[in-house]
Amino acid sequence: MRRLSEAFYQFAITLWVGGLWAIGYLAAPVLFAELGDRQLAGMLAGKLFALIAWFGLGAALYLLVFLFARSGARALRQAGFWLVVLMAAMAAVQLFGIQPLMAQLKLDALPREVMESVFRDRFATWHGISSIVYLLQSLSGLVLVLWSGRGLR
Repeated sequence: MRRLSEAFYQFAITLWVGGLWAIGYLAAPVLFAELGDRQLAGMLAGKLFALIAWFGLGAALYLLVFLFARSGARALRQAGFWLVVLMAAMAAVQLFGIQPLMAQLKLDALPREVMESVFRDRFATWHGISSIVYLLQSLSGLVLVLWSGRGLR
């Protein structure tokens, strides 16, 4: 059973971090480049970002439980534990803070597109903040992947 939980630990990290990179740096740019409708591309990209954030929160829960079950209170002294907490916090900020705020700005701009409205600057600012948070989460995920096997050996 221990091997199965360790394999699932690695699998959860792989899916979460792989999903972050695939959605943020492959799928979203392709949507904007190929659809021709920026509003539709943004809506679809937003749904993908929300999906990976929910997945990340679930994966983080498993990873933290696994680390506690494996190491007990010593898990609190492991950098990997705090990296997962940081990544989960960034996912929560995106999902429950930034994304709803950006969605509200889009609604407030109707019937116009948000980038053609008085909310353009505020939306662009929050989009930039969101991009920075996502980049930091993606880079943290890369570090987590590199560290993930060290504590299991």
